[in-house]
Amino acid sequence: MTKASARNMFIGSTIVVSAILLALTYMSHLSYPERTHPENITARVAYGKEVWERHACIDCHTLLGEGAYYAPELGNVMTRRGEGYVRTVLETTAREGWGTTRKMPKFDLSGEDIESLVEFFKWMGKIDTNNWPPNKEG
Repeated sequence: MTKASARNMFIGSTIVVSAILLALTYMSHLSYPERTHPENITARVAYGKEVWERHACIDCHTLLGEGAYYAPELGNVMTRRGEGYVRTVLETTAREGWGTTRKMPKFDLSGEDIESLVEFFKWMGKIDTNNWPPNKEG
């Protein structure tokens, strides 16, 4: 193989792989609306995300696999634990903190904060992530 043919093979391969990457990226972006259902983002869901960010929940929890791994994944917490459990944790945390060995701090969450976080977690739980992250209870 000559230098010229090696260079041409490199350039051609780079163009083909780049084209495939761009096509897959474009196809992924086209699928976002059907996967995330942005039409279901209400003012309460948006406020729940603001509460999530204001209290830096991602410093301990993961959301769809992103964040710290100190505390449980919350992207599918409604499916795994149910709304009643989530409300109990948030209400208890608002008063005195939660947990035994790994304590969740007391955040002084208002009733509106709790309702909004619950709605945010419900919306997050309906995002089609192709079962990522693999998170099973127990």
